[in-house]
Amino acid sequence: MHDFIAIGDIVTDAFIKLKDPSAHIDIDHNVREICMQFAQKIPYEDVIIVPSVGNSANAAVAAARLGLKSALVSNLGNDYFGKECMDALAVEKVDTRYIRVHPGRKTNYHYVLWYEDDRTILIKHEDYDYMLPDIDDPKWIYLSSLGENSLPFHRVIEEYLWNHPKVKLAFQPGTFQMKLGKDALAGLYRRADLFFCNKEEAERILKVEESDPKKLLQAMHALGPKIVVITDGTKGAYAYDGGGPSISSGQNSRREFWFMPPYSDPKPPYERTGAGDAFSSTFTAALAYGMAVRDALLWAPINSMSVVQQVGARAGLLNRSQLAEWLAKAPKDYMPQSL
Repeated sequence: MHDFIAIGDIVTDAFIKLKDPSAHIDIDHNVREICMQFAQKIPYEDVIIVPSVGNSANAAVAAARLGLKSALVSNLGNDYFGKECMDALAVEKVDTRYIRVHPGRKTNYHYVLWYEDDRTILIKHEDYDYMLPDIDDPKWIYLSSLGENSLPFHRVIEEYLWNHPKVKLAFQPGTFQMKLGKDALAGLYRRADLFFCNKEEAERILKVEESDPKKLLQAMHALGPKIVVITDGTKGAYAYDGGGPSISSGQNSRREFWFMPPYSDPKPPYERTGAGDAFSSTFTAALAYGMAVRDALLWAPINSMSVVQQVGARAGLLNRSQLAEWLAKAPKDYMPQSL
């Protein structure tokens, strides 16, 4: 039986490193924009191709490196990039038996405009015919980014989860899942044991403008998830355990709000893609090991810190012993704080 099965689209990322004066950042109506001259030839510094990424693929790799029996449910084309993705997952010891390869179809391919330590991603999800294979009863399902045509597939996943009550669900909605809206996916929100998003995404999902993280956590919890985690970039992360039977121990837990500061970067971040995925998947892996929310909050920022020191979402992911080494030398103030 698998400990962790991630469901979601897999992609290849092409990182195109831009530099001054080819590009610059502008602010328009409080929105940061990457700007380049139109109808010009724009020099770039480098391009780095990273196969077998995407929210769910990143999570599956993170779980495997942390020692869990991990698998991925996804779709690929039978092209060069699809084979490259399968080979990369095999190296990471992620079970690929649930990945469908579609003859005559393309593999998802994204372009990442990388400027300084951040990026803008040009995304395109192929319209695959989504199907849920026979995945038996894993301990955890980690559901994330799927394409625009995937609403019927979400209904299938929801039905599976209600018919398998012992399987726990971690839900980290991607771009199109947030676009579908909380009402269309209400059943999955209600079924979620664990939910992740960042602060801006929480406001978008809830259709509110709210600066108080406790109110955002409570509003998201009201949609159904038992535990809600909202990240806030370099400021840290917030978590709310809504009480009831503990996901890890089964014992009744009390309602708790937490703030977790980030783990101090050993040097300035190199590239931030995958930081959120690393946090969410590592937090989920900690619960899969039976840890409490407080302990999961100690694990998750360390993997995020490590990922942003390298290019792409996969290279910096740590194994369990490496994570323990970073935790052992953490600053004294690196502790969850009750809100």
